[in-house]
Amino acid sequence: MKIGVHKVAMAAPSDTSELKGLIASGALDPREIVAVIGKTEGNGGANDFTRALATLSFALALEPHLGRAKEAIMSEIAFVWSGGTEGVLSPHATVFTRSNASTIPPASPRLALGLAMTRDIAPDEFGTPAHVILVADAVRQALADADIKDPADVHYVQVKGPLLTPAAIASAKAAGQALVTDDPNGSKPFARGAMALGVAVGLGEVQAEKVTPASIARDMNLYSKVASTSAGGELTKCEIILFGNSPSASSDYSIGHATLKDALDASAVGAAARSANAAVEDIVTVFAKAEASTMLRGRRTTMYSDADINYERHARAAVGAVIASVTGDPAIFLSGGTEHQCPPGEAPIAAIVRARS
Repeated sequence: MKIGVHKVAMAAPSDTSELKGLIASGALDPREIVAVIGKTEGNGGANDFTRALATLSFALALEPHLGRAKEAIMSEIAFVWSGGTEGVLSPHATVFTRSNASTIPPASPRLALGLAMTRDIAPDEFGTPAHVILVADAVRQALADADIKDPADVHYVQVKGPLLTPAAIASAKAAGQALVTDDPNGSKPFARGAMALGVAVGLGEVQAEKVTPASIARDMNLYSKVASTSAGGELTKCEIILFGNSPSASSDYSIGHATLKDALDASAVGAAARSANAAVEDIVTVFAKAEASTMLRGRRTTMYSDADINYERHARAAVGAVIASVTGDPAIFLSGGTEHQCPPGEAPIAAIVRARS
C-alpha cells in the first residue's frame, strides 16, 4: 500500500482548480483517490451547505476522469468537510490516494489508510449505544482495510456522520419515536460523542458495556485518544477514515499524534511530529480539534457568554492561530467539539509528516 497526500487550496467551496491542475500535470492519478478531508468557509452549523457544495464540486471535477456519475463518485470516495475557517484558517482540501503498487516496504512503518462506512443511522438510533456499535464495527473494518494489526499503531480516526435534521426530527416524532434531542444544532454533541465512543470501542480503548444512553455526550471520562469526529446535515451514514503506520506500507509519509492540553498548547504540534519520529519542519498537514473554555490558564474567557459569536467559532480561531504560528501553514483541518475525543479539557492533534529515512 502506498498513500499519497496532496494539499490543495480553495478560493471558494466550489473551487477545484488546484485539484484539476494536479491531475493535468500527472502529479495525481484521479483513479487512486480514496478520500478528501477539507475545510470550507461556512458556519459549521446544521445549516452549513458549503460542505455539500464542496463534495458536489469535487465529484463533478472527477466525473470526466473516472467515467462515472457524480452520485457514484460521492459514494465511493470518502468526503469529509468541516465548516468554519475563522481567524487565520485557510480553506483547503487534502486529497489522499492509495495504490497497491508492488514496492519493497521501507525499514520503518509508513502511513496507511483504511476506509469503512456504516449503514444509514436511523433517527431513533442517533446518539445511542446502537450508534456507537455501528461505528465500532466500521472502525474494525477500516483497521483491517489499512492492514494495521495493532490498534496502538493507529494515530488518527476521522469520522464524519449525520446530524438530526428538522425533517428527520419531524418524521420520527410523527412515528412516535423517542429522540435524544429535537434541536438540530443541539444534536451535534450527541453525534460527535457517539462516533468518538464508537472509535474507542472499535479500538479497544473503552469496553462496550460501559457505554450507556446516559453516558453519551455526558460522561467525558470515557474517550478515545485518536478519534476526531464531525457531523453535518448532508450525511445519513458515518464515514470512517483511519490513519496509522503499517510495516506493509511503502508511503513517503508517516503519522503521529499528541494532545493539546489547552487552546494555547503550541508544544503539542512538535509532540505530534515527534510521535512520528519527525520534526515540525517535516509536517505536511495537521488535523486537530478545538474546545472552548470559560477559563484559560487562570484567566476568564467570554467564549461561552458571547451572544454574537458561537463558542465553537471562538475556539477554532484561537487554536488555528496557535497551530499555524508553529507550522507556518494556516491550511489546517481544525473542527470544534471534543466530546469523548480526549481527556476532559484537552483536544487531539495529529500530524502527517514526510518520513525520514
